[in-house]
Amino acid sequence: MIARLHSVAFSGIEAIPTEIEVDVAKRGFASSIIVGLPDAAVKESLERVRSAMHNAGYTFPRYKTVINLAPADLKKEGPAFDLPIAAGVILADGQVVGEFESDFLVTGELALDGRVRPVKGVLSAALLAKAQGFRGIVVPAANAREAAVVDDLEVIPVNTLTEAMGFLSGQLPIDGATMDVREVFAQASQYDVDFAEVRGQEHVKRALVVAAAGGHNCLMIGPPGAGKTMLAKRLPTVLPPLSLAESLETTKIYSVSGLLPADTPLLGTRPVRALHHSASGPALVGGGTIPHAGEVSLSHHGVLFLDEFPEFPRNILETLRQPVEDGYVTIARSHATVRFPSQFMLVAAMNPCPCGYLTEPRKTCSCTPPLIDKYLARISGPLVDRIDIHIEVPSVAFDELRSTRDGRSSADMRGEVMRARERQRSRYGVDSTMVNTRLSGKSLRMHCALDTASEGILKSAMTELGLSARAHDKILRLARTIADLADRDTIVADDLMESIHYRRLDRKL
Repeated sequence: MIARLHSVAFSGIEAIPTEIEVDVAKRGFASSIIVGLPDAAVKESLERVRSAMHNAGYTFPRYKTVINLAPADLKKEGPAFDLPIAAGVILADGQVVGEFESDFLVTGELALDGRVRPVKGVLSAALLAKAQGFRGIVVPAANAREAAVVDDLEVIPVNTLTEAMGFLSGQLPIDGATMDVREVFAQASQYDVDFAEVRGQEHVKRALVVAAAGGHNCLMIGPPGAGKTMLAKRLPTVLPPLSLAESLETTKIYSVSGLLPADTPLLGTRPVRALHHSASGPALVGGGTIPHAGEVSLSHHGVLFLDEFPEFPRNILETLRQPVEDGYVTIARSHATVRFPSQFMLVAAMNPCPCGYLTEPRKTCSCTPPLIDKYLARISGPLVDRIDIHIEVPSVAFDELRSTRDGRSSADMRGEVMRARERQRSRYGVDSTMVNTRLSGKSLRMHCALDTASEGILKSAMTELGLSARAHDKILRLARTIADLADRDTIVADDLMESIHYRRLDRKL
């Protein structure tokens, strides 16, 4: 007898419909096998299923049992097939008569005593169930709130194999899990940090407002203890709030990666990922035999912060070029090519020299000019070209540090950013997600026209600094954002000069 259930496999962050076919032959020697490119965790599921069935009161067949995971040419990984495999074996052996097995996707890991444990990627699975027209999805109870984020889909939470079989046979009604997405989203979208806590550094806050308003990448240069990390961690508080669509896309990445907190069914704040300079290339951009998301994808719709920027191996930094420019990462393997989204703001921080005190008037720098040049050269020119804003972060004076007066708050800064973003939405109405940093080609020239005075300023800067064509375009995009913050339709000379001022490293490399 053959039983069929529906489950999911994953390619990148996307769920792929998978059919679980179980054939209990009722003849031959006792043997069991899983086919369909299972990995080690899937192959081991037979032993978990055998014990879980026994402890839940079912009997594993004493005949030849073949379990097929279709499509057979897609690699299957992880323990999420335990529950549908066990249900398929029970149904195929005739121990339970099914009623709803074709109406629901089923996913879950089994404990040896028959309990159903949480699994990764439930949000993607629930979105697939809705897209494929299934009535609902059967999930571990611990994952129910995550799946309930998807509207118009029955989410059936189960704690044990017995509960799952009772529901699939129609003998145990289980109320679907529900959740008020708007309420959860509102509760989750609160930040616990604020720019008001930062003393001084008002010119850096201005640069970060410009960066946030246009989605520009930023590099902060200053001595140790100047507040670079503190500033970077507060940048998301001035970015526009996550839309529900952005939140779902980001939450999918965390869910499939197994990084979604148990009490957080939906991400409400923009992620900030900080990476140590000892990290490998796959940790940064993703990889593995079966490709997994890296930090650039975990920063999707948020901020990727790289402290001690020149300390990263140069070959690791060069892997950032494609995701910074294109907004996605493509990882090719012999059996598949996977694309991960990576639309993030790159915020990097570095010292001006190896000892860190080149720009510090109260301390003496011990670095020689060749040593400083070698230090700065660790960051390649092409990568610097892709960073729009280079801003100096000086150490904070004692009076400012001890001041009881708060600086500009995140709420005030976000107000400026939101007004500038609204101008961009009105200008690029066809694509409401378009921001100035993504302007290119014809659109760049259309929306970044310069008057005669500004043309002269830009020509002088290009000649004296030896800027590339990419840096030319970056300056124009940045000037467009500065004009938006000033509520101007056209770029004026002041906007262009401020934009050029932010190309500090072009004078060093």
